Amino acid sequence: MSPQPIISSFSDLNELATHFRTLLDSKKYVLLFAYNGTGKTRLSGVFKDLGKETNSETGISTADTLYYNAFTEDLFTWENDIDGDTDRHLNINKNTRFFDGLRELEMESRIRPLLRRYGDFDFSIDYENWTISFSREVITNGTSEKIENIKVSRGEENIFIWCFFLAVVQLVVDQEQAYSWVKYVYIDDPISSLDDNNAIAVASHLAQLLKSQEEIKVVISSHHSLFFNVIYNEFKKSRGKNYFLSKNKETGECLIQDTGDTPFFNHVALIKELSKAVNTGRLYTYHFNILRNILEKAASFHGFKDFTECIKRDEDDDEDGVTFARYVNILSHGNYSLFEPIEMVEDNKEIFRKILQGYMESYRFNPELFS
Repeated sequence: MSPQPIISSFSDLNELATHFRTLLDSKKYVLLFAYNGTGKTRLSGVFKDLGKETNSETGISTADTLYYNAFTEDLFTWENDIDGDTDRHLNINKNTRFFDGLRELEMESRIRPLLRRYGDFDFSIDYENWTISFSREVITNGTSEKIENIKVSRGEENIFIWCFFLAVVQLVVDQEQAYSWVKYVYIDDPISSLDDNNAIAVASHLAQLLKSQEEIKVVISSHHSLFFNVIYNEFKKSRGKNYFLSKNKETGECLIQDTGDTPFFNHVALIKELSKAVNTGRLYTYHFNILRNILEKAASFHGFKDFTECIKRDEDDDEDGVTFARYVNILSHGNYSLFEPIEMVEDNKEIFRKILQGYMESYRFNPELFS
């Protein structure tokens, strides 16, 4: 019989946040899954507040946590120009350390490459008035025209703020002086406006960024099981803890339970999506990201050390079992835009079909799911 998972209880969010800070003295990260309504966002606020200190003599406050949550989005507020309906822009709350070094560190050039991966709009920052305006190229009758001062959608706004945050995290990783105060990075539900394919890309990119700096300690919480699973797979070789957070409604206690070695499995839904893409011929470069994710989870579940061991060898094209693995490894790490997916060339499509078919033959699934 498998041992029952250990469940730890904490009287309130303050006690739980204190526990995480203690845990991070020896760990690199804490990864937390929780359903909405269990206090994830409030926990991130409590964790951040525990790191605040105010000098009694000078009155100057210090902090140690760079955080992304619902409150981060509130640092940007819309001016919709109700009267003129032309000068629409985001106002930036300049009274926060989140924007330290905004002009000096050339944030526009840092944000723009990130934004291009997820959106088809551009922006400019007015450093004098602390505002951000947006624009979009529109093609009319074959002629490209730049539309200024547009109002982007709520989803596009969230994506922009997320890219802004990623650019700041990169500065933390690069140990820029303006962000030398950051000891912890706390991220709560960053992908509420992204589909599953984007969620995979965001999780993978975020993990690679955070793993590159050992000194920065990380807490990531999410209600999105796919995002959680990808982050888990990316972080699994690092020093960390993975928990499921819940709440005792009768006592108000916070409960955390270790997720174990394989917290979630979304592979069936993903394989269905890939199978559909193969059948229709609409295969794009980012599908290799999804395939890599499936192979990683299969390797973990079946006890293999590497995802390549779940790739079936092809006697004609991959006798030594190396070629297909290289395809997955290289094409799953490409910096491809998910907003404008690039269709695979025919040779890559054929390799993709063989790898997926070999995987489904090696690990039997309910055939009715793919009819």
